[in-house]
Amino acid sequence: MTVSIWQQAHQEQETAYDVVVVGGGIVGCSTAYWLGQRAPSLDVALLEARTLGAEASGRNAGFVLQGTHADYRTDMEQYGEQTARRLWQFTRKNRDLLAAELHRTAFSWRADGSLVAAGTETEDKRLRASLPPLRTAGAPAVHLDAEETNARIGAAGFHGGLFVTTGAAVNPLHLVQHVAAESGADVHTQHPVDHVRWRGTGAVLETPDRHFRAPRVVFALGPALPALVPEASPYVRSVRAQMLATTPANSVRIPVPVYSHRGGFYVRQRDDRRLLVGGGRHSHREAEETSTDATTPAVQATIERYLHTHFPWSQSLAVEHRWSGTMGFSPDGRPVVGRVPGHPDGVFATGFTGHGMGYGFRMGRLLADMTCGDDAPEALDLFAAARFNDSVDKRSGTASN
Repeated sequence: MTVSIWQQAHQEQETAYDVVVVGGGIVGCSTAYWLGQRAPSLDVALLEARTLGAEASGRNAGFVLQGTHADYRTDMEQYGEQTARRLWQFTRKNRDLLAAELHRTAFSWRADGSLVAAGTETEDKRLRASLPPLRTAGAPAVHLDAEETNARIGAAGFHGGLFVTTGAAVNPLHLVQHVAAESGADVHTQHPVDHVRWRGTGAVLETPDRHFRAPRVVFALGPALPALVPEASPYVRSVRAQMLATTPANSVRIPVPVYSHRGGFYVRQRDDRRLLVGGGRHSHREAEETSTDATTPAVQATIERYLHTHFPWSQSLAVEHRWSGTMGFSPDGRPVVGRVPGHPDGVFATGFTGHGMGYGFRMGRLLADMTCGDDAPEALDLFAAARFNDSVDKRSGTASN
C-alpha cells in the first residue's frame, strides 16, 4: 500500500506525552492506572498494537491466585524460603489491591477461594509439606484429604488439595478494560510500535499512523518485547497455552477455581455455568514452545481427557469454543523487570510465565514507582533483571535455565 504526501506528513508528526506505556495488557494498563494515582498531572499515553487484552491478558482463565505458577514447595526449593514467602506476599497484595481499588462488579470479581488439587499421591505429599511454611507466610490455607477435595468440587481421582480462602477469579478482559478506563490515560489501540528512536532524553515511538514522543517510556510486553528492546531477549520466550469452553452445565458444581497437576491443568466454572479448562502443555512441551496462535488436536484431546477423567459428569457437555494464546516465560519462572540498557528513562517488565493476573496490578504500581524516579521501589529486587547477570551468555545472548 502506498502513502500519499499528506498521509506521510501526518504520520511523522510527533505527539508529546510525559510518559508512554507500550502494551495494553494487565501490566501496561495497571502501570497507566498507578501513574495516574501517583502523579495525576502526568500526561500518559497507552499504546496497544491491537485491542486491549488482545494477547495473554484476555485469553486466560481469569485466576487471581497467590504465589507463582508452581507450588509453594517448589518455590522454596528453587528460590529459598524467604524469596518464596515474599513472592507469595507480593501476589497477595496484588489480590488485595484489585479488591480495594477497583469497581469489582465491572469485571465479575469472585472471591470464594481457590483449590490446588493434587493429581498424584506425591503431589499431595508436597502440598501437605508446604502448608506450615505457607501459613508462616500468612497464607490462609487448609489441607483437604482426597474425599474432601473431590466432594468440594464435584470431582473424582484427586488425592488431596490445599484450599486457599483468598483465591479469586475475574473476567480478565473486562478487568483490563476497566483498569484502562480508570487510569485516565489516553488509550491508543491499533497502534503497533514499529520502531523506537532513543534521544538524549526519552524516545520517539513510531507507529504506522503517528509518532509519540515522551521523556519516559514503559514497555509492558510479553514475547513481543525483544523486537523493541533487543537487550531483553534473554529474559523472555514465547510459550503457547490452549483452552476450551463447554456448553453450560445444569448446575454449578465447581464453586472455586481449581489448579492441579502442579499447574499442568486448571478449570473453573463461570457464572453462566460454562466450564473453562486449560493446560496440558506439559505433555506437549516441544510443540507448545511457539508463538503461533492456533489450537492443536493433541493438546485439546489432552485437556478433554483431563476434564472427563476428573469431572465425569462433564462428559455430557459439548465443547463450545477452543482457543489459544501465547505467553512470555522467563528463564527462572519469575517476572523480569529492568531499565533499558543505555536508556534509564525506559523501563520494561516481561516474563510473567502464565501468571500475569496474579502479579499484574501490583506490578503496575512497581513500574509506576520506577518511572517516577524511585530507584529502589519495594520488591524490585524480586524481579530485577540483574539477577541474570551471571547466567547470561554474552556470546549467544541467552540466559541459562
